[in-house]
Amino acid sequence: MRFPRAALRRFASALFVTAAAIAAPSAYAEAVNVYSARQEALIKPLLDKFTDETGIEVNLVTGKDDALLTRLQTEGRNSPADVLLTVDAGRLYRAKEAGVLQPVQSDFLEETIPANLRNGEGYWYGLSVRARVIAYATDRVDPEELSTYEALTDEKWRGRICVRSSGNIYNQSLVASMLSTEGEAATEEWIEGLVANFARPPQGGDRDQIKALATGQCDVALVNSYYYGAMLQSDDAEERAAADKVAVFFPNQDGRGTHINVSGAGVTKSAKNIEAATALIEFLAGPEAQQWYAETNNEYPANSEVEASALLESWGDFKADSVDVTELGRLNAQAVMAMDRANWK
Repeated sequence: MRFPRAALRRFASALFVTAAAIAAPSAYAEAVNVYSARQEALIKPLLDKFTDETGIEVNLVTGKDDALLTRLQTEGRNSPADVLLTVDAGRLYRAKEAGVLQPVQSDFLEETIPANLRNGEGYWYGLSVRARVIAYATDRVDPEELSTYEALTDEKWRGRICVRSSGNIYNQSLVASMLSTEGEAATEEWIEGLVANFARPPQGGDRDQIKALATGQCDVALVNSYYYGAMLQSDDAEERAAADKVAVFFPNQDGRGTHINVSGAGVTKSAKNIEAATALIEFLAGPEAQQWYAETNNEYPANSEVEASALLESWGDFKADSVDVTELGRLNAQAVMAMDRANWK
């Protein structure tokens, strides 16, 4: 995979420094309170491991992304939250702009997380990466037919594309990335052509797009890669059966690369325990937690020193778009307006 990474041995010295930094629970007198938009099952084991290794207790509150941001704004400086965990750079950008985060300086995070996957001022750091890929029905589409996001506007795809709504932040961020690299005129032309090729009105989540491929409602779809991985490994036989009829393709490999996004974390402006909060984010960026993200969540590590899981590697190497993910938030409003003008429901 051409997603940036290097040998694990080069990480050893940094790991030692980080372990030393978080190994003394006496330095942190209080628990860390975390507001997380990630489901408890996807984050609690890591938080428990952090407690085991440091003695720092973690109190977890989970909820929807927008609801947690609203809660932080409402609670203001009286909020008990020390850390906000959320998905999509667009939401991390919103949190920073809403004034609910504060910058923290961490040499470890700055050295570990690539510059394009974090806020340049230290307000938030990406912790895991997902690619927005083209999923296709293997019995009806030859991967040789696929190339770029832009090529999905070709007339041969008329009535063959499934995608979720324009209200979804993942689609908004994809459009924002195109605005950043291709400009407004080319992006609006692409949106119009894509909408013209929809097989049905946008609906459901990414799993629903994969199920629609399996049942023949469409032939290609835009989905986040980790949903496909989750369905392949699902306890639900129906989900596994649907995923078995589908494969994924990484677009734009001869150009800017496949669009990627992040889940990430920042220290809240109201944090009472900044050192421990920073230590927790450093732990989540470390090799053990990053490997857990890859194996359990089917996401690519944001830490460029950590290998992807065997399942992700089985999909092949890919070139990732190197656009600064901060742009996905900065251009979000422009992306939404462009989608509205093209009647992407």
